Amino acid sequence: MASEQKPVLYSYWRSSCSWRVRIALALKNIDYEYKTVDLLSEQAKSDLKAINPTAKVPAFVVNGQVLGESLAIIEYLEETHPEVPLLPKDPIKRALARQIALLVASGIQPLHNLKVLQILNKKEAGFGGQFAKQFVVEGLTALEVLLKEHSGKYAVGDVVTIADLNIPPLVYSANRFNLDLSAYPTVNRINATLAEIPAFIAAHPDNQPDTGLNA
Repeated sequence: MASEQKPVLYSYWRSSCSWRVRIALALKNIDYEYKTVDLLSEQAKSDLKAINPTAKVPAFVVNGQVLGESLAIIEYLEETHPEVPLLPKDPIKRALARQIALLVASGIQPLHNLKVLQILNKKEAGFGGQFAKQFVVEGLTALEVLLKEHSGKYAVGDVVTIADLNIPPLVYSANRFNLDLSAYPTVNRINATLAEIPAFIAAHPDNQPDTGLNA
């Protein structure tokens, strides 16, 4: 039987979506090849489209099969590499972990991604940033309420879940927009706790092969 190929992650150091997957890979101690996609290069995005029809990162290639969308990739990793688990066994906690993950990944992040900002800034200089700040603030406000109600040491109880993988990228983006985060003490506490975990450190944008590209 042929040995399995090392999986490949097409990533960009500052991509929130790629960051989530990098954390999951690090937590589960999965060895992979990192391939940089320069998201500001039209040629790079065109080349990526031949692999992933959406021309987005992350794209995760495992034994010739291409998987896209960060949460779908993380769920695949959860099913194929159950240690360390990222979904609680309790059905309610499992649903809450997914709820928080989706709040960030589907309800907040898409509204301040690079493509949206570029389109809005073409219409009016600086409008993209104003638009992004509004929805990041709204999202953080909702997240703070959820975390106050359901968090322990981490977002849902006292073990890291899929919910936690979404918090550092969101806080990082909020800081890039120079938002005052003092109104979100629970978010800040959990983010600070996660920042001390080796897997989260390894996945941080500052520790990637393409760190600083287009900074």
